[in-house]
Amino acid sequence: MTDAPPPDESLRPALEALAACDADVARAYAHCGLPPVRGQAPGFAGLLAIMTSQQVSVHAARAILGRLREATDPLTPDTFLALDETDLKRIGFSRQKMRYGRALAEELLTGRLDLEGLAALDDDDAIARLIRVKGIGRWTAEIYLLFALRRPDVWPVDDLAVQVAAQRLKGLAERPSRKDMVELGEAWRPHRSAAARFLWHFYRHAGIPD
Repeated sequence: MTDAPPPDESLRPALEALAACDADVARAYAHCGLPPVRGQAPGFAGLLAIMTSQQVSVHAARAILGRLREATDPLTPDTFLALDETDLKRIGFSRQKMRYGRALAEELLTGRLDLEGLAALDDDDAIARLIRVKGIGRWTAEIYLLFALRRPDVWPVDDLAVQVAAQRLKGLAERPSRKDMVELGEAWRPHRSAAARFLWHFYRHAGIPD
């Protein structure tokens, strides 16, 4: 059995700051502790992994990515494009994700997308640049900024698990709307990435005892 990842100590300062200004976060943090270490390497492989993991279970995504790494060592735009449709289908890619993966690889090889250049852009501009690529929506771009680029104040308001966890955390009668999530996140600046990481962690925990 694979050992569970350790707590992500890099989140401690931000979560302690959030707990100091939000009693609900403080109570949940005391119960749940730090989220586990989680991340993606910046670059093609990391962004493709995020795209591949959309709308499939965690178990399925791990299996697909494991087979992909076995077939492409290393995983680069060139090695990905060398796989034909039969190869990708055997690995577990749908036709749609084949198209999206190839579009990303071609954007990088032609220089139309410069992932290293995102470092010079602020969050909004980096997201805007990413979503110009076919198959990359705002959620995918935000997750890349959050988990690969480690930006500190990314707030994925459209993520269902984050919404459900926020509803639980705040004791709301209904799942918060996008507008509600934007307003809720204002109080958590400039640590909204840590807030999102914690809400995913909280989502997987049983209820907090009274």
